[in-house]
Amino acid sequence: MIPAKLRRKYGLKPGTKLLFIERNNEILLQPVTKEYVRSVHGMLASKTPATDDLLKDRMVDRAHEEANAGKG
Repeated sequence: MIPAKLRRKYGLKPGTKLLFIERNNEILLQPVTKEYVRSVHGMLASKTPATDDLLKDRMVDRAHEEANAGKG
């Protein structure tokens, strides 16, 4: 049970989701609040969309498949 003082301080209400993080033999609890989601939004941003990278990878794979199709 999370103490009432901490629930009030961090705005934890019934149904608040918690993220459990294991670090250096400790377990940290991170409330998944709108503020938390905003703070991590864009953290993994890339200059190119992920679909562009996936399509390039697929083109390379297809070239390898076609090159190896006659060997067998």
